Amino acid sequence: MSKILKKSEKTARRIPFPETVLEFQRWFPDEESCIDYLYQSRWPEGFVCPKCGSRRGASRIEAYRRIECAECKHQTSVTAGTVMHGTRMPLRVWFNGAYLVTTHTPGLSALQFQRQLGIRTYETAFQMLHKLRSAMVRPDRDRIHGDVEVDDTFIGAKKPGKRGRVAAGKVMVAGAIEVLEWEEQKERAGRLRLQVVADGSAASLVGFVVDNVEAGSFVKTDRLISYSKLEQKGYTYRMVETRELEHIHKAFGNLKTWLEGTHHGVSKKHMQAYLNEFVFRHNRRKTPMAGFQTVLGLATRAKGPTYAELYSAGPSATWNHPNS
Repeated sequence: MSKILKKSEKTARRIPFPETVLEFQRWFPDEESCIDYLYQSRWPEGFVCPKCGSRRGASRIEAYRRIECAECKHQTSVTAGTVMHGTRMPLRVWFNGAYLVTTHTPGLSALQFQRQLGIRTYETAFQMLHKLRSAMVRPDRDRIHGDVEVDDTFIGAKKPGKRGRVAAGKVMVAGAIEVLEWEEQKERAGRLRLQVVADGSAASLVGFVVDNVEAGSFVKTDRLISYSKLEQKGYTYRMVETRELEHIHKAFGNLKTWLEGTHHGVSKKHMQAYLNEFVFRHNRRKTPMAGFQTVLGLATRAKGPTYAELYSAGPSATWNHPNS
């Protein structure tokens, strides 16, 4: 781990992340190396006691993954504030899982995750994946801005019955994506936002835009009347033909292919978690390795749901997926 320390000193004390599989294997051969990495991530400038604020240093209690303050003897877990806090699973499994989730482009189903990491039960793998997903959304993340395409779609298994905007048994998802200028007057997709919405009303769809797009942005939508109040919210707004919203439609198409191909469909209760993962992948598609620290909760201070909270997720639950 001395290589990590040396590298971090060269990057303004920021803890780096492994950029290849071979580098990952060299950095994290055992539990000790994972604990060392967590310590450096939490205290890159040296230990500061969260209770008394002392910088005198600390000693490790290896068996419990804890640090004891030399001044007041207060003990702090190196996993506190991360998705791994309180886990009995080896840290190497969590680290490998985080690296798989962020670098495996198509993503992983819970069954694949279980097999790859040798986890004993499907339920444990399912919970671990959702803990990692819970750290994929920064609570203070920026809203997207500039030229933005906005639209909505329905996601769910094909069922007989109503069709169109009142499709029965499906989940309505709103999406917004930045449109960036590229070389030779071409356009490319920028950052993406996706969220489950209650319905196609102005309250739901305009509310989604306000939460995810900066005021003053140029917003294009289809001709659904619900979007007509966007100008009142400070946006430059234009209705266009549906075919002109090519970037958000491509994102919707990729999302549906991913949900069906990798996960074979998902329940409404957990849909937002999968939308968060898809957005996370899209926005980091150029630098997937950089997400390794994020999904462990090192940047967001996320802890993720307990087993009971995960299986009670919903409108009346005590815990809900981020962005719900």
